[in-house]
Amino acid sequence: MSLADAAPERGFQNTEFEARTARAQRLMARDGLAGLLLMSEQDVRYFTGFHTLFWQSPTRPWFVFVPASGKPVAVIPEIGAELMRRSWIDDIRTWSAPAPEDDGISLLTELLAPLAKVGARVGVMKGHETKLQMPLGDWERLVARLGGIKFADVTKLVQGLRMVKSPAEIKKLSHICAIGSAAFSKVPDLVGEGMPLEEVFRQFRLAAIGSGADDAPYVVGAADQGGYADVISPPSRRPLQKGDVLMLDTGCTWDGYFCDFDRNWAIGDVHDDAKRAYDVLWRATQAGIDAARPGNTCRDLFLAMSKVIAEMDSSGGDIGRLGHGLGMQLTEQPSHAAFDETELKENMVLTLEPSLSYGEGLMMVHEENIVVSNGEAKLLTTRAAPELILVR
Repeated sequence: MSLADAAPERGFQNTEFEARTARAQRLMARDGLAGLLLMSEQDVRYFTGFHTLFWQSPTRPWFVFVPASGKPVAVIPEIGAELMRRSWIDDIRTWSAPAPEDDGISLLTELLAPLAKVGARVGVMKGHETKLQMPLGDWERLVARLGGIKFADVTKLVQGLRMVKSPAEIKKLSHICAIGSAAFSKVPDLVGEGMPLEEVFRQFRLAAIGSGADDAPYVVGAADQGGYADVISPPSRRPLQKGDVLMLDTGCTWDGYFCDFDRNWAIGDVHDDAKRAYDVLWRATQAGIDAARPGNTCRDLFLAMSKVIAEMDSSGGDIGRLGHGLGMQLTEQPSHAAFDETELKENMVLTLEPSLSYGEGLMMVHEENIVVSNGEAKLLTTRAAPELILVR
């Protein structure tokens, strides 16, 4: 059976959004909140299912209000009304956008004015890994019009909901991870000595799309003698050479959900330091898999991987973290870092991304995607080979 034949259904049943909203409303009642005002692509999609590439345009703002009871309310540009009507929500308020003088502000004011009159608390995203998805001037005008509302930070509430995936979400994440794994498996047959790095990237993207990905919006990597010095570069035209270590890191998508992992290869043969670095990182990843159990914390994962990394790199590096959450975004909360005490829960989907430095300014990164289970964590990606694969 092909990956296309094994694909889950696109979208979600209405019961998925009903359950998400009900969980949010229970937490809102606990915290004394009259509603959540959301405006990021992923938060809007989480509660409505509204999924479109039109978010790539910065011209129009989009808003969803999740009340203390009942269905969410959409306040969106008219151009999105037809798509939003296909969602599970009924109350959709629109304006002709763009309208710089009043881009939805009057509609939001009308919606929230009753809450301002009673001094209600309304949640907005203010914390780490969030941003205001509307002009600052518009936000200031909205706050001035709704002087009675107390805007509270609900970053932890919303991110906490999104960290734990539903079975339907895990099916989508498992599917895109299988697609990414299939694309990576083709690399040794697609690349070789003399191929420009930009062509390597191009061939990988084609392999990912050919394997069933909707898109491969994130492909970075590097190739150089004995290793590489960074992990976020666009490709150059430098041809692959014998003695290079090639790394590709990808975030492919299917139905709005990401995979995020990398693979390393040796072009011809490479220095023993690179082979040792690969071995250390493979074992560090295994330590992370073993530690990824409910009740442990992200700090525990970080320390478990760091202990193995110290066999070759005692500096601890300066990457900042050794993995993160995964879902509708390439990187989500939480972070596997010394500062993050987030408790792991069943059905969290995570990346494990140990890295180390070696030689003269070289580094290596290894990454897998897992789902936290009651017992041992389950790999969503096909595990990398235990030894660095040589491409002839």
